[in-house]
Amino acid sequence: MFRRRTERRGLRLWPVGTVLVLAFTAAVLVAATVFYTGWDLLGARGLKPEHRIDAKTLFDLVKLSFGVVAGAGALVALVVAYRRQRVDEDGALREATRLHTERFTAAVAQLGHDSAAVRLGGVHALAGLADDAPTRDLRQTCIDVLCAYLRLPYTAEDALPEGDVEARHTCLAVREVRHTIVRLIRDHLRLTSVHPHSWQGHDFDFTDVTFDGGDFSNAVFSGGTVSFVGVTFSGRPVNFTGATFSGGTVIFTGTTFSGGTAYFARTTFSGSSVYFDMSTFSGSRFHFDSSTFSGGMVSFGMSTFSGGMVSFGVSTFSGSSVHFGMSTFSGSTVSFGQATFSGGTVDFTGTTFSGGTVDFTGTTFSGGTVDFTGTTFSGGTVDFTNATGPAPSGLVPLSGGPMRTGVVLPLAWSG
Repeated sequence: MFRRRTERRGLRLWPVGTVLVLAFTAAVLVAATVFYTGWDLLGARGLKPEHRIDAKTLFDLVKLSFGVVAGAGALVALVVAYRRQRVDEDGALREATRLHTERFTAAVAQLGHDSAAVRLGGVHALAGLADDAPTRDLRQTCIDVLCAYLRLPYTAEDALPEGDVEARHTCLAVREVRHTIVRLIRDHLRLTSVHPHSWQGHDFDFTDVTFDGGDFSNAVFSGGTVSFVGVTFSGRPVNFTGATFSGGTVIFTGTTFSGGTAYFARTTFSGSSVYFDMSTFSGSRFHFDSSTFSGGMVSFGMSTFSGGMVSFGVSTFSGSSVHFGMSTFSGSTVSFGQATFSGGTVDFTGTTFSGGTVDFTGTTFSGGTVDFTGTTFSGGTVDFTNATGPAPSGLVPLSGGPMRTGVVLPLAWSG
């Protein structure tokens, strides 16, 4: 935030007289410090008085006088040169900003054109402008416009009237533009953070966007805020395979995954806050297989898993806080098969498992805290067959208590 304020404020220079006074004062203080330090190191106790000055001494005094004058002149020249350099740099920045603004205006005009081909040209032009932006703020502005295009009203192909060929062709053209934006964002997020064209650390606002396909595979979301609030993933697959969420905030709150497939396989969640709270996973296939949850927090609190399949198979939950509290698993297949829960906290407190199948087969519980306190198991099957390690808290009834209906426990836990 500070850096952005500095860039917007522009160049501010102190009056030259003030700068020169400060520069001379600093020079005198430095010279005095050096002199007294040398005096102390040499152990001098006083100066030898001279009643007469010979020619050599007089010549040395003249040289010293000229040296002082030359030094003062050099100091003035240095101050003036520095100020000129700052003014030149600011002028260059202003000129670069002016040219950027002209190109930006032309690119935005292309993005609003009726022709999909011209809009595609505008998308690439904005991406190029973001790469060439003279300041971080201007790069963020280009990114904001690309995200804003995705937020424009859009009707996915599967929601079009049956037999409307013209509407379908229009939809396909718009979808091509939208998928190009997603691809360009992904490509820039794949670049290392030190790459001059990397967009890591920037903000991305996809609020209420409808994604009917798109590829974010191997993208790195680190730093900044990425909002998928209210997003709908429907129809064509959306791919986050191999993505990394670290060091920032990613919000999927209120997201709907319906009638499509979302791939988060081999995804890494570490050192960031990722929120899927109050999301709906229905009639779709949602894959978190072989993902790693380490560090930071991932929350699925108060979400609904119904219909379709959600898989966390062979995933590792370690060193992070993962919350499923108050969520509902019903009429769907949810798999944690062969997952490993070690370190960190995994919270199923107040969760309802009703209908469908929840599979914890072959899961390993070691270290950390896994809590099923207050969980309701009814009308479905929750299978912990061949699970190893200590039983999670709140899962096994107290001594003498009835076994939970539909819950299959390993003998080591139920005996």
